Amino acid sequence: MADETCTVLYNPRCSKCRQARDLLADRGVDAELVHYLDDTPGRDEIVRIAGLLGVADDPRQMMRTGEAVYRELGLKDADPEALFDAMAAHPILIERPVVIVGDRAVIARPPERLLDLVGG
Repeated sequence: MADETCTVLYNPRCSKCRQARDLLADRGVDAELVHYLDDTPGRDEIVRIAGLLGVADDPRQMMRTGEAVYRELGLKDADPEALFDAMAAHPILIERPVVIVGDRAVIARPPERLLDLVGG
């Protein structure tokens, strides 16, 4: 990992986020926790993260499709552009935690998936 920054899209109410935070701390990784529900990444940043995750063609893979707003907005058959717009407008739709190191990212579910990025 060397001197690359570690960023986590983080929700303190989420147990998986807290587990990811603790796993990083246990390994001495200083991570920037972005409380994405309050400090929502812009649409362009969400698109960039989808690219890092390898899901830009199917952003649904980084979405919480069980959220009520997903159904309310009728996103089941939406195209990728509409999905990106929805995540920017309703950040609760973004799956968590997303751990980003350099030009790589994972959805840390389970939290141990982040070990691929930080060394394990």
